[in-house]
Amino acid sequence: MKFVVKLGGATLENPALLHSCAKAIAEMVKNGNQVAVVHGGGVQLTRTLKQLGKVSEFVGGLRITDAETRDTALMVLGGQVNKFLVGALGSHGQSAVGLSGGDGLVFRARKKRTAPDLGFVGEIVSSDPRWLHAIWQMGSVPVLSSLALGFDGEYYNINADEMAAACATCCKADALVFLTDVPGVRGADGEVMRWLSVTQIAGLTKDAVISGGMLPKLSACREALLHGVKRVRILPADAAALLPDLCNSKVIQGTEVLVA
Repeated sequence: MKFVVKLGGATLENPALLHSCAKAIAEMVKNGNQVAVVHGGGVQLTRTLKQLGKVSEFVGGLRITDAETRDTALMVLGGQVNKFLVGALGSHGQSAVGLSGGDGLVFRARKKRTAPDLGFVGEIVSSDPRWLHAIWQMGSVPVLSSLALGFDGEYYNINADEMAAACATCCKADALVFLTDVPGVRGADGEVMRWLSVTQIAGLTKDAVISGGMLPKLSACREALLHGVKRVRILPADAAALLPDLCNSKVIQGTEVLVA
C-alpha cells in the first residue's frame, strides 16, 4: 500500500516523538508499504525568524512570507529540518532521500491569490511523481519539505498540509495521515470527533469550532478525499506506533475524515 505521512514542526521539535514516528515509518516500509513523508517546520522557522529580528504574522493559518522569510524557509525547511528527519529514519535503518517540492520538478506552484497578499506563499498546480516512484523502487523513503518551484523560477512556501494532500493525490495513495500535536479535531463539546464528514467542515468553520492551523489541515483532508485518496486520518503524534496497523479497524485514535 501507498501511504503519505505528514509531520508537523511541533512533532519534529520533540526528539522522542520524532524517533517514535521514524521507527513506525521504518516498520511500515519493512512490512512492504511505500511511504512518502511530507513535513512542515513552522515552529523551527518562527524561531529562526525571531533570531533574525523578524516577527511572524499569519492569516487563516498561513504565514505571510516576504522574500527574506521565503529564503529563511529554504534554509530551515529544505535544509535543517529535512535533514534531521532523514537522519532520524536512518537511525532506524531506513534509508531516506530528502528533497523539496522543487527538486526534480516534483511539484510546481503559483502564487496564492489572497487578500491580504501573503507574499511568496504558493499553491500546487501540477505534479510529477516519477522521482517518488524512483525512490520507492530503491526501497527508500522520499522526505519532502513544503517548498515548490513556480513557473516564474521563484520558490514558494507551501502550507505543509496542502503539500501532503497534493502528494497523496499525485501518487494515488491509499491513505494520508497527519501526525499532529493535538489529539484530533474537537467538536463544539470539546471532545475529539472520531469521524468527521467533509460536509461538516463548513459549518464547524462558520461556528468557529475549528480555526487557525486546523483550517488548512481540514481543507487539505477534503481535497485529498475528493481527488481519490481512500482514507484520511488526523492522528496524534504520540500514537505514531499505531501507523503500521492503520488499516486495522481497531485503531480509533484521532479523527478519520470521511467523504460523507
